[in-house]
Amino acid sequence: MAKSITIDKVYKIFGETPDEALRLAREGVSKQEILERTGQSIGVFNASFRIEAGEIFVVMGLSGSGKSTLVRLLNRLIAPTAGRIFVNDQNILDLDERQLRQLRRKDISMVFQSFALMPHLSVLENTAFGLELAGVDKAARESAAREALAQVGLAGWEASYPDELSGGMQQRVGLARALAADPSILLMDEAFSALDPIIRTEMQSELLRLQEARRRTIVFISHDLDEAMRIGDHIAIMKDGQVVQVGTPDEILRAPANDYVREFVRGVDAAAVFKARDIARQSLTVISEQGDRGCRAALRILEDSDRDVAYVLSPRKQYLGAVSSQSLRDALRGHQGPLGLKHAYLKDAPPLPADTPVAELYGAMTNAPCPLPVVDEAGQYLGVVSRTTLMRFLDRDTPPMLPLQPEVAPLQLNPHYPHQAADPVVKAA
Repeated sequence: MAKSITIDKVYKIFGETPDEALRLAREGVSKQEILERTGQSIGVFNASFRIEAGEIFVVMGLSGSGKSTLVRLLNRLIAPTAGRIFVNDQNILDLDERQLRQLRRKDISMVFQSFALMPHLSVLENTAFGLELAGVDKAARESAAREALAQVGLAGWEASYPDELSGGMQQRVGLARALAADPSILLMDEAFSALDPIIRTEMQSELLRLQEARRRTIVFISHDLDEAMRIGDHIAIMKDGQVVQVGTPDEILRAPANDYVREFVRGVDAAAVFKARDIARQSLTVISEQGDRGCRAALRILEDSDRDVAYVLSPRKQYLGAVSSQSLRDALRGHQGPLGLKHAYLKDAPPLPADTPVAELYGAMTNAPCPLPVVDEAGQYLGVVSRTTLMRFLDRDTPPMLPLQPEVAPLQLNPHYPHQAADPVVKAA
C-alpha cells in the first residue's frame, strides 16, 4: 500500500559545526553569506511540504539546488540537521538502526542515475540482489525478481548479462531491482537522465504504466522540466536549498510563484506536455437522452437558454453526440411526433480521447462546428475544448483559466418545463 511522506521544517547543513549556520539560516541569512561566515554549506533550507500516498512527486532544480540531498533525507541515507520527516504517521528520525533497515527493506527502494548493475551477475541475479542482501531465500527472491522483470517488459532476459542489454534495458533492470521488494515508496534520483531522448520517453511511459498497474508513492528527482510536467502529479522546484514552489504542473506553468520559477518554465512546450483532459471545461448545456423523445424539448431548452449547442449524454454520463439549434430544426422539419436526439447529431463533432496531447488538437479543432467533447477510455464525458480555450491555454500572458460553471438557474426557473432536473444535466423528455 502506498504511503504518504511529510517533510516538516527540514534543514540539512554540511560541515563540522552546523549549529551556528542553522541559527543564521533561521534568522534569514543567505546561503552564500552563511558559507562565507561559517564555512558551513546549506544543502536544504527549511523544506516543508506533503507528498500524498500514490502520487508521482517530482523534485527539480538546477545543479546544486539541493534536490538530490532532499531525496536522500527521505530514507536517511543522510540525516537532517533539523526538522521532521514522516512516513505516514511515523517520524523516521525516531527510528533506531534496526528499524531503519526494516523501513528500507520493506517500504522504500531507490533507483539511481547510474544503472549500477554488476557485470558478472545475470539479469535475474542483479534484480534479486537487494533481496539477497536482505536475507530472502533463493526461491522467494528469484520468484519476486522474475515478477519484477515481467512488470518492466524483460521477461525472457533473465539469463542474459548487462553487457548484452541496451542502455534502456539496463535501466529497466535497475527499476526491476527496486520493484522486486514491492516497496510502497520509490525514490528515483535522476533515474532517466543518462538515457538518450527516445529511450527516456519510453521509460517515462513505462513508469506511468507501472503506476497505473500498481500505485506507489514515487519521488522523482529531475532537472528536465518537460519530463516533470509529463509524469508529475505535483512538482517542487528548488533553488539554493529552498523549495520555492510546490504545485500541479498546470499551477506551476500557469501561475509561477516568482521570477525564478517563471524563467525556469519559460521554455516548456505546454502543448506537448498537457492533454485534452487538462484543458477540458464543463459545457454550459448538457442534455440527457431519454428514449425516442427529445428533439423538440432540446430545441426549446437551447432557445430558452440562448445557446447554440448541447452535448447529449447517457444516464451514465457517457457521451452520445452533440446537437445544435440548426441540426434540431433540420431533423424536425416535416416530421410529426416524437423524434430521438440521435437524428440531430452533428457529424463533425467527434469526441477527443482524454489523453490526446494538446499539440494534436489543432487539426480536429480547425473545422469543428462547435467545441469538441473530451471523453475518457470508458466514453465518460469530461467536458469540452473550444478554440478559445485552446488559444488561452497557449497564451502564457493570459491569467489562468477557471473551470466554467454550468448556468443552471435560467433552466430551473422556467415554469413551463417542470421536468427539468435541478443539476446541470437537463433531461430532454
